[in-house]
Amino acid sequence: MSEERTPLPRPRCRSLMGVRFLGTGSYVPEAIVTNTHLFERFGFDSDWIVKRTGILERRHAAPHQATSDLCHEAAVRCIENAKVNPRDIDLVVLATFTPDMSFPSTACLVQDRLQLSAAAIEVQAACAGFMYALITGAAYIVSGASDLALIIGGDCNSRVLNPNDIKTYPLFGDGAGAVLLARGRPDQGLVSFSLGADGAGGDLLSRPMCGSRLPPTAELIEKGLHYMHMDGRAVFRWAVAILCDTIQDVLNAAGLKPGDVDLYIPHQANIRIINAAIDVLHIPRSKVFNNLDRYGNTSAGSVPLALDEAASEGRIEPGKLAVLSGFGAGLAWGTAVVRW
Repeated sequence: MSEERTPLPRPRCRSLMGVRFLGTGSYVPEAIVTNTHLFERFGFDSDWIVKRTGILERRHAAPHQATSDLCHEAAVRCIENAKVNPRDIDLVVLATFTPDMSFPSTACLVQDRLQLSAAAIEVQAACAGFMYALITGAAYIVSGASDLALIIGGDCNSRVLNPNDIKTYPLFGDGAGAVLLARGRPDQGLVSFSLGADGAGGDLLSRPMCGSRLPPTAELIEKGLHYMHMDGRAVFRWAVAILCDTIQDVLNAAGLKPGDVDLYIPHQANIRIINAAIDVLHIPRSKVFNNLDRYGNTSAGSVPLALDEAASEGRIEPGKLAVLSGFGAGLAWGTAVVRW
């Protein structure tokens, strides 16, 4: 943290019921970057990567691809999976911290490519972005401000990583996922959720340059300030604590025990973070979805990508309970108990 101070209490848990998940979709680039590739190209220790993160490979976008391309493909697959008419979609909420450009928003770029008659909102909450977008979209559905909302999370992390940073570069990959939300039964939706932020930890994980504070200059680029910077040890400790605490918070708010949940889908940041938290909560590892070994940390794409794969495998079905959780730069988090 930038300065020592008493941590703020977490915001209270809330609920958004009457929301139905109509479908899911995801997309990852074709280029597979294995740990062996990283060793051959940069000299990274493959065994260290596996032991410290659980990651075996990740995907990197092709030179012609940007975040909007990944998000568009995930959205197309989601729409096809849900079997809905795109003309009925009236809201797009897209989460990313690697937009194609500062403006126009990536949300608007995707809305245009899909030819949707819809509002397009962009959310920036880094690895918690999809959860922020999901809760925002659910609120629109419950309030009646939207009838059919397309929620997307996606990032091209490979564009903001320093290839010389052995502790950060191997952790991240590129990918996107999407869900469609509509009105559902009173027992469907976000049974309870915790959504919050602690900006005091903002300097633990940041990209200092390329905003209004530090516009690009040759000098700053020479210092590498256009790359992601992370205090890995501090972020690790915070991530374990927030994942563990907020899962317990939403379960308590919903009157549930860890064993009542059918599947846990945490942000795929680091297998040691996930295992440390679920072991504290005595959650069987068989109930925790994990695709981290194949994709690494895809930031805002992480939770919806995992959710789509879990749904495709039949691990999350109508009536079942799932816990979704995203956490990362900001510092920001979003954790929810969802009844499918």
